[in-house]
Amino acid sequence: MKAFKTRIVIGVIVVALVIYLVVIARSAWIMLATGRPVAIIIGVCLVILPVIAAWAIARELWFGVRAERAGRRLETEGGLPDDDVAVYSSGRVVRDDADGVFPRYREAVQQRPDDWRAWYRLGLAYDAAGDRKRARSAIRQSLKLESDRT
Repeated sequence: MKAFKTRIVIGVIVVALVIYLVVIARSAWIMLATGRPVAIIIGVCLVILPVIAAWAIARELWFGVRAERAGRRLETEGGLPDDDVAVYSSGRVVRDDADGVFPRYREAVQQRPDDWRAWYRLGLAYDAAGDRKRARSAIRQSLKLESDRT
């Protein structure tokens, strides 16, 4: 159910981005058509900045698709962490419990630094501990190692 809600939110964001790009493109065209230097500069910025934003969003969506695919593969193999950690009623992991199991996953990566599965599990441990930046970095490393093997 959570994945379904996430996909709906992503769909709404993509639709909003497309509408935004159409409106901005129209405004940019109007600015460029004036022939005034300041308006042309603003028009160019109105074209460039949304393109950069669209690229960043597309990159993050692709990361999400690849991470979800790797997670399903790991689940199929029976390799997802099965630690018994406490969770709140919202489903969020209790951080102290997540911190307690974290060293095991860090050691697994240190022992097998070229194993994408170990990196993926480390990313999940970081995520459970609330360290999103390191979680994304570990998952990115996992995806890089997985794609190098296939």
